[in-house]
Amino acid sequence: MDLLNIILYVVFFLLGSAISYFIWDKTIRSKAQKILEEAKNEAEVIKKDKILQAKEKFLQLKSDHEKFINEKNSKLQSLENKLRNKESNIASIKEGLKKKEHELNILRSNLDNQLNLVEKKMENLEKLNKKKIEQLETIASLSAEDAKQELIETVKAEAKTEAAAYINEIMDEAKMNATKESKKIVIQSIQRIATETAIENSLTVFHIDNDEIKGRIIGREGRNIRAIEALTGVELIVDDTPEAIVLSAFDPIRREIARLSLHKLVTDGRIHPARIEEVVKKTEKQLEEEILEIGKRTAIDLGIHGLHSDILRLVGKMKYRSSYGQNLLQHSRETANLCAAMASDLNLDAKIAKRAGLLHDIGKVMEDASDLPHAIAGMNFLEKHHEKPEVVNAVGAHHDEIEMTSLIAPIVQVCDAISGARPGARREVTEAYIKRLKDLEELALAYPGVVKTYAIQAGRELRVIVGSDAVSDSDTDTLARDIAKKIQEEMTFPGQIKVTVIREKRAVDYAK
Repeated sequence: MDLLNIILYVVFFLLGSAISYFIWDKTIRSKAQKILEEAKNEAEVIKKDKILQAKEKFLQLKSDHEKFINEKNSKLQSLENKLRNKESNIASIKEGLKKKEHELNILRSNLDNQLNLVEKKMENLEKLNKKKIEQLETIASLSAEDAKQELIETVKAEAKTEAAAYINEIMDEAKMNATKESKKIVIQSIQRIATETAIENSLTVFHIDNDEIKGRIIGREGRNIRAIEALTGVELIVDDTPEAIVLSAFDPIRREIARLSLHKLVTDGRIHPARIEEVVKKTEKQLEEEILEIGKRTAIDLGIHGLHSDILRLVGKMKYRSSYGQNLLQHSRETANLCAAMASDLNLDAKIAKRAGLLHDIGKVMEDASDLPHAIAGMNFLEKHHEKPEVVNAVGAHHDEIEMTSLIAPIVQVCDAISGARPGARREVTEAYIKRLKDLEELALAYPGVVKTYAIQAGRELRVIVGSDAVSDSDTDTLARDIAKKIQEEMTFPGQIKVTVIREKRAVDYAK
């Protein structure tokens, strides 16, 4: 019974589930049908709206198109009218040109007739000219070409003589007017400046109290002296010279570091590699500070303000550099004072001139510009540090590497030459000095008519002796000027070189 009840229960449950599913499915279908009908109605409404919008858009585009077409038609009509007007103008111009062409033809025919008449007259004139020339040749016993050549030679000789005399007059007048004032300015500038001569070389002598310190400086197996040489880059020459050690190096700053370090080590008494390294580092730092202080003090002494710290450092380094034996800082200070004095006399800016004079050789103490001339290197360095344009140009142009653009530049060039050329300012290597004198003599000896040449006054004057039969009196001025110009173009020299041409006439006879 229980099983039958369960079966019946299951059957009734399944039957109820089927009836409820049928009812649910029918309800769902009716709802879906209703949703579809509503969607169709909405779609129909949207479709009608879109059709209306499309019709309105089409009508709008159509009206715009018709408007555009009308405007184009009106423009074309106006262009057509203009073209018609131009055609009528061209037709009238053509008629005018035809009239002009007819008139030109008439003028051309008249000109042809006149040209024929002129040609006939020219033929007659040529015939008459030939007859006159033949008559003149018969009278003078010379051909026309010979007479022309003789006339040319005569005029050329006279013109050459007159030109040389005129050049001499101009030169004398220029010397009288210009040289007097320029010499006055230069002499006054030199007069105001007190100069000192500082001769530098590649050796520094370090004095010691007794020779026992030499052994301590050398150290066991030479370790101390090797440490000093390795750290400073300076060669220490310890020989039999009593109470002295020689420091040898091309760089004066290195020699100064080595000298100060040795002084501290000898005073302290502790000399070993570790102590040497410590003292050398402290000395390098101390010297860097001293170099900057020298630069600042130099700028203050000269009344120059606003220099960059890197520029001041290089100015300080000038104290330990030399050029041809002349201390570079002393030379720069001297040039600065000369520039200021000369600029004042010429009513120019003395402060700018003094600034340029101090910095003109700053390229010589730069360590990273070995491939460039020192003037260009200094100019680039100052331009990088935003120095004044007049100063930058004066520094770059003081050896004519670039074109001068201000009046300060030639003043710096002249004052640099004055400072370097004064007696005792510089010294040269003997071999280079002798070679320069020989080159000077050989340069003048290459000219035709020169018999002997002598460089005197330490190369400041060149005396040229010419043969009296090869060179005339009027040619001596031209020869002196040519030699001076060639020396200026081909040789480098401080100051100026005077060229004196001597022509001697000797008459020799014998009494028998």
